[in-house]
Amino acid sequence: MMKPNSKSDIVLVVDDSPDALSLIHDTLETANMDVLVALEGRQALTIAKRIRPDIILLDAIMPNMDGFETCRELKADPSLASIPVIFMTGLSETDDIVRGLEAGGVDYLTKPIQPNELIARMRVHLSNARLSNNAQSALDSMGQHLMTTTHAGVIAWATPQTYALLAKARVSDDWQQSEMALQIRLWLAHDPAVGNVLKLTGLDYPLALKMMGLTEQKEVLLKLEDGNKPTGPTLLKLELGLTDRESEVLHWIANGKTNREVAEILEMVPRTVNKHLEQIFPKLGVENRTSAAGVALRVLAIDH
Repeated sequence: MMKPNSKSDIVLVVDDSPDALSLIHDTLETANMDVLVALEGRQALTIAKRIRPDIILLDAIMPNMDGFETCRELKADPSLASIPVIFMTGLSETDDIVRGLEAGGVDYLTKPIQPNELIARMRVHLSNARLSNNAQSALDSMGQHLMTTTHAGVIAWATPQTYALLAKARVSDDWQQSEMALQIRLWLAHDPAVGNVLKLTGLDYPLALKMMGLTEQKEVLLKLEDGNKPTGPTLLKLELGLTDRESEVLHWIANGKTNREVAEILEMVPRTVNKHLEQIFPKLGVENRTSAAGVALRVLAIDH
């Protein structure tokens, strides 16, 4: 998707009424916002995919594809799902307002639109979206295989690393939305505790999902795990250039075990543990067991 090199907020206004479009267009331009317009839902989806807007003003009642269906399709696209959508409607029935919010809208305005109220509401949601995007960017940069899903098992958001691993495992969009969603939905029906793992079935590549909890939006936070990725001592050996025994010692040190406890676990004397640590320190460029444990924990934390 393209996005113009501009610091102005980009607003997509979707309405089949030329008069409403004209009023809103003038109001937004006066507020120094860049305005894109669409007359119906399908056109709005095409524009949003080509030039990603910062916020969308969406008429609820339109021919062909109404605002509710348009919003649901926007939220089903991972690249567009985080865009805040404000419904504009002449309807005042509570059921219609709830319908818009359930479709994924963050707010609604009743027509005729009041310019000052429109700008004030938009500023709030643009600010909230920036905070949310900053948080997601921080997660993206951590290199974690994290994702959120609805309770129906549909992916709402995921880091680039997650999408890369899904592609590596040859998980198609259709399989995600059908088979994977079904497995997640059945798993969630049993209210899995944090730390519980679901091994996905029906794939040639081993993948698993680890329960991490719920987000503030009540979405399910999951970690996608690579079944072919080495873990524990094997990972330390590969990443840090250690021997088998050194990697085992460091693994248990990183898990908070004392030298005596490590010796008991690995069936050696404590003095031998010390000798292994003396070999490990220069390999890692550290001077003590605390620093060595820190290096190990960073390695073990990546995508684990």
